[in-house]
Amino acid sequence: MRGPIAPPQVPLAASRAEVFADLVQDSVERLERRWPQLADIDFLVLEVPRLEGRGDQAVWGDEAVPLGGVVPARDGRRARVVVYRRPVEIRTKGRDERAALVHEVVVEQVAELLGLTPETVDPRYGED
Repeated sequence: MRGPIAPPQVPLAASRAEVFADLVQDSVERLERRWPQLADIDFLVLEVPRLEGRGDQAVWGDEAVPLGGVVPARDGRRARVVVYRRPVEIRTKGRDERAALVHEVVVEQVAELLGLTPETVDPRYGED
């Protein structure tokens, strides 16, 4: 049998990348209720962080692979929060665990961008 298992409008047809992007969007929408200024920030999903550096010397050093990052606003460009899909997926087993980690990463990155603590951005941060 060839062809799709389900029609495109059914959630089964969504790719892993699309499902992950939806998790990030859900997290952002939860935070926007409390922090309307987040509408001025771009939220992006990238597969993996870029390895910047020379040769074998990555800028991460001995740190673990980052799960997210922040690009401050400058030169007329909006600030950006990035969540790295593959490192998050590797660290989680199911959808609920993945959604919780995505939300944690988004909260941490927003906190860094706004100069606040994660608990200030989301009072429920770290409760899971």
